[in-house]
Amino acid sequence: MQKQVRIGVDIGGTFTDFVLEDGARQFSLKLLTTTDAPERAVIEGVREILAIAEVPATSVTAIVHGTTLATNAVIERKGAKVGFVTTEGFRDTLEMAYEHRYDQYDLLVDKPLPLVPRQLRFPVTERIGVDGRVLKPLDEAAVRAVGESLRNEGVEAVAIGFLQSFANHAHEERAADILREMLPGVPVSVSSDVSPEIREYERFTTVTANAYVQPLMSRYLGRLDTGLRDLGIAAPIYLIQSNGGLCDIATASRFPVRLLESGPAGGAIFAASLANELKIDKALLLDIGGTTAKLCFIDDGKPQTARGMEVARIDRFKPGSGLPLRFPVVELCEMGAGGGSIARIDRLGRLAVGPQSAGSTPGPACYGRGGSEATVTDAHLALGRLDPDRFAAGTVKLTRDKAERALSASVGDKMGLATDKAAVGVIEIANENMANAAREHAIEVGHGTAGRTLIAIGGAAALHAADLAAKLDMAAVVVPQSAGVGSAVGFLRAPVAFEKARSQHQILTRFDAKSALSVIDVLAADTAAEIANAAEHEAPRVSVSAQMRYRGQGHEITVPVDHERLGIEGATYLRTTFAASYDELYGRTIAGKDIEILAWTVRSELPIEAASSATSAEADASISEQSWEIVEQSGRTVTARVLDRTALGAEETTEGPLLVVDTGTTILVPTGFTARVIGAGHLILERSAAKGADA
Repeated sequence: MQKQVRIGVDIGGTFTDFVLEDGARQFSLKLLTTTDAPERAVIEGVREILAIAEVPATSVTAIVHGTTLATNAVIERKGAKVGFVTTEGFRDTLEMAYEHRYDQYDLLVDKPLPLVPRQLRFPVTERIGVDGRVLKPLDEAAVRAVGESLRNEGVEAVAIGFLQSFANHAHEERAADILREMLPGVPVSVSSDVSPEIREYERFTTVTANAYVQPLMSRYLGRLDTGLRDLGIAAPIYLIQSNGGLCDIATASRFPVRLLESGPAGGAIFAASLANELKIDKALLLDIGGTTAKLCFIDDGKPQTARGMEVARIDRFKPGSGLPLRFPVVELCEMGAGGGSIARIDRLGRLAVGPQSAGSTPGPACYGRGGSEATVTDAHLALGRLDPDRFAAGTVKLTRDKAERALSASVGDKMGLATDKAAVGVIEIANENMANAAREHAIEVGHGTAGRTLIAIGGAAALHAADLAAKLDMAAVVVPQSAGVGSAVGFLRAPVAFEKARSQHQILTRFDAKSALSVIDVLAADTAAEIANAAEHEAPRVSVSAQMRYRGQGHEITVPVDHERLGIEGATYLRTTFAASYDELYGRTIAGKDIEILAWTVRSELPIEAASSATSAEADASISEQSWEIVEQSGRTVTARVLDRTALGAEETTEGPLLVVDTGTTILVPTGFTARVIGAGHLILERSAAKGADA
């Protein structure tokens, strides 16, 4: 049997991470992201990691990739010029949105602008009823006239969104055929394919976002594919979707909107895999890179999921201030608190950190690449918590005096603080921002943080994890092996999968099982088709869920469904299953209320063989034990032992204060915490018994 040689690549805002697994060996690498041409760092990194592992390019069996390119294009409004074709009378749906303010007390609140301006939104006569009946036939002459206008406008992509197309897609498909004929080479997205669900505003924003990033992503994926082939790699390239499933390049090019937030989904897959390995029932993922921090609840070895997300928020931390997108995602709480987050004094004279980031260019002041503003990384370096010669495995040399000068200029001098006090303040604000975000997110999703295990991944998470765990009353912190490149490792643990939902309204008292099963069968066929070319495996595993609610409610919950039992027991089975899910979520049910189904979701999945037992095979770069002074969050200066991670023996317990230097991260073990190696080389941090009440 051929040995599996797979490479995971995660493009972040500051670093691009690489992991190569070759049977039981694992190699990792970090390079600064080349923001002007992201594929450049990818190709260079793949070349380097192949050389490190001494593996020929021809031996690679898969490349698994996640990127922020689509997300950044929407946020920065650098996507394609898109034309939108919609039902007559609904031209302004994208602009009207929900017709409410996300901040009800701000009368001058800014609203997110649609991705398609009004002059490029074209109405045509047609109408489908909610039951799928044709109420007005499609005016094909009007569609052809729109095609002429789109050609004259020079659009680069077209989105089509007709009312009720989730119930009958015939009009959308016919309009797409006409426009593809008239505009050869221009990609056309239809809402009944991209997001066939009720709520036309979300459906329209999703299909326009898909069209908006489609030309950009197609070009990028083409350049990436060519560059990797030029290296001699003939293996398939998989893309990680926002729901944690993998797809091939063809599917990614067709549904690029599903690649938004793909990188963080890999981190959640890694955390879930680790929770299963260590038998952790309740965990919270903390993923901190150079630009953002992400949180995700992990229960029973599965990450929290949702049926949509928002992108390009006007106010990054206020729901409703961005563009809603409707497709399955891993549910993450994201905040601007990465290593590159910029510290400043705001207009009220308060110390603030983020969400602005120095990124990779110019980067934090200590990078010596022209950055002058103080960042979280500068603060850690000034407090002695980073080894300037071994940051990012030595690929970036840090300069402490530049960090201290930036901290003094940006914070210390303005607040009358010594440099070390300013640095402690920067880290404390960042920690409080993350702790508050975790508390709010916990309330939103009906969870708590107390007693959970914090799983820390990403280049910066292990510097904050112990202090954050103490703030959130968490039981322990696990810093897994390869934590610094955790999302890239997660890519190699992800299955090939595709998930799709379709709206179908039914009331349980009049439930039609045959009609429901027909929709499920179509979705199963559609999702299986999307993964058919991704891998040669047996028939996919199919899972089904229903979106259900009590009649009169405004929102629904996701209810796992055994579709075989559905066909036999019908409404009785659905009523019982819904009640159990509702009770688990809210702690009660509502007697005497009828129940309705709004949509069905089907996921087809093909597991990829993962070398879950792979351990780091990096050359032993261990250094002799050292010690130097660091400043802890209490403000005390203490002498910390500085160890290479390879120097820690299995089950060996070491008391803080301690700095553990790893290939892609540095682990801070403060006074009152212990560190112990468990499992396959993972590190667990726990509050020691002597910590007492001042923990």
